[in-house]
Formats: sequence, structure tokens, C-alpha cells
Amino acid sequence: MTNTSSTQFDLMQWILRLVAIIIDSIICFIPYIIIYLAIAIAVPNFFIFGGFLLGPFIFGIIEVLYFVFLEVYWDGATVGKRLLLMKVQLTNGGKVTIDKSIVRNISKIIWIFVILDWLLAVLIPGPDQHQKYTDRIAGTTVIQIKQPVQAVQSTAQTQTSPSPPAT
Repeated sequence: MTNTSSTQFDLMQWILRLVAIIIDSIICFIPYIIIYLAIAIAVPNFFIFGGFLLGPFIFGIIEVLYFVFLEVYWDGATVGKRLLLMKVQLTNGGKVTIDKSIVRNISKIIWIFVILDWLLAVLIPGPDQHQKYTDRIAGTTVIQIKQPVQAVQSTAQTQTSPSPPAT
């Protein structure tokens, strides 16, 4: 498990995090559509009277609940992070608590805040370049459990390597 703080910007880790958040957002989009359509059916002219403003807020609330629940109760990983072999932990290596997870994910309520959170992390260097700005506030970081490419290569090598001779 990699648990080192680095002062060097790790572009690959940020790309993997972006892919993970896209995967998780697609998962969150399913309940969002169901809720949004239920409200739109129940409330006449919902879209005209603010549904286009309320919709992204509803999506943000769903995302915050999803991220907080999975990070706290599924060993620090959402589905996207788990697929990319990443997880969230406290900077001291401990398990993420619910209050820390809320702080690090609150920016997901409105997408402009997510962009600002990431931009601040890149533009204002901190002690750990794997932290977005709200990670710094919460005292959390995202670590790579294994390198995804190495994990695939080692699995392929294990499957193709000949068995040792019997003695």
C-alpha cells in the first residue's frame, strides 16, 4: 500500500481520480433521474418554476450522500475508486470518519465548487499533492492501493507463468 506524501504533482493520480468521479457520477445519475422525474410528474410546470436550478442541487445531494456513505462504510472507496484501486484515508493512515468524509465531499453539492476544489489543490501547493483543497481541510488523502497497470500486468504474468517442476 502506498502511503507516502509527496510534494511533486502526480498527474496520473489526478486523471485516475477524474475517471473515478465520472464513474461514480454515472452511478448517482440513475437515482437522480428517478427522483427528478417523480418530482416533475407530481409538480406541474416543475421545470419552468425552478426545476433546472433544483435539479443540479438534488444531484449534488445524492452525490454527497453516496460518497460519504461508501467512503465511511466501504473501506474508504466508492465504486469508481475501487475499480481504479484507490481509496480515501486520513493523512495519518486511519479510516475515514463520517465528519471528515462530509467535509471532503461537501463541494460536490454544486459542480462549480468541485472545479474550484480541484483548481485550488493544483494552484496552491500543499504538503501532499494527492489532496484536493477540501481533503486538506478534512485531513484526508486519496492513496493508490496498487498501480492499476501493474495489477493487470501481474495478473496476466501469474496466469501465463509455467508451473514449477514437480519434485
